[in-house]
Amino acid sequence: MKSKKTVYIMDAKKILFITQEITPYLPKTEISTLCRELPQGIQEKKRQIRTFMPKFAHINERRNQLHEVIRLSGMNLIIDDTDHPLIIKVASIQAARMQVYFIDNDDFFQGKNAVANDEGEEYDDNDDRSIFYVRGVLETVKKLRWIPDVIHCHGWISALTALYIKRMYKDDPGLNTAKVIYSVYDQGFEKPFRKDFLRKLKDDGAEEADLMHIKDSANFTNLNKLAIDFSDGVIQGSQELPEGIADYIKEKKDLTFLPYQSSEEYIDAYNKFYDTVLEK
Repeated sequence: MKSKKTVYIMDAKKILFITQEITPYLPKTEISTLCRELPQGIQEKKRQIRTFMPKFAHINERRNQLHEVIRLSGMNLIIDDTDHPLIIKVASIQAARMQVYFIDNDDFFQGKNAVANDEGEEYDDNDDRSIFYVRGVLETVKKLRWIPDVIHCHGWISALTALYIKRMYKDDPGLNTAKVIYSVYDQGFEKPFRKDFLRKLKDDGAEEADLMHIKDSANFTNLNKLAIDFSDGVIQGSQELPEGIADYIKEKKDLTFLPYQSSEEYIDAYNKFYDTVLEK
């Protein structure tokens, strides 16, 4: 019996998912479960999709049949005057008829989990890992020559995406027209990013005024505020959010915002929200 092929409408909008985790590659969490079901659901609504996540240590390459995409790998990304090779891998979720691209690098992802090591100690270089991941995804999308209409971000490691699109890639015709949607979750980190995080963002092209929220402390709450300010739309991904983030969303009266949606409703609701943001 032949497998069904995904049929796209020629003018179907392109949705890029930049996520922190996806099951079955990582254990089931709120983010990993949603980011497994959502791209499939959106694809079934005749949208074109691409999905990215980091290649963390706990992902078994052999069991999940990951393989390197040579034509996309090989670029070096400079962070703090140091070259970091960008490695792109890919795997397929056969049941969903979709591919997942993995951002990999020996320094940032090999031997490392999402936030902390097996003893619960959070990594000192989580700031650099977030920069590398976001830049790695955007550079890979450029190589794919796949211009997204909407970029939907999930998890703290994707929080810099809107800043990079609106500031660092503002003159890039392949990315500067994309609308960025950020889903806010209560799944974060405890240790604030290092003090030189701001300098690294400025080195990449951010301006002083862009970074006002993280000037005193690049903690989880303030990083989310930065993401919210630069995004075209914000979705409440968790039923309950940390107080500082929830209060900040309430303060922003002009924010294009979608409240929390149940597991039975979110695919349809998100799909409609994409159109709402695109029409802004």
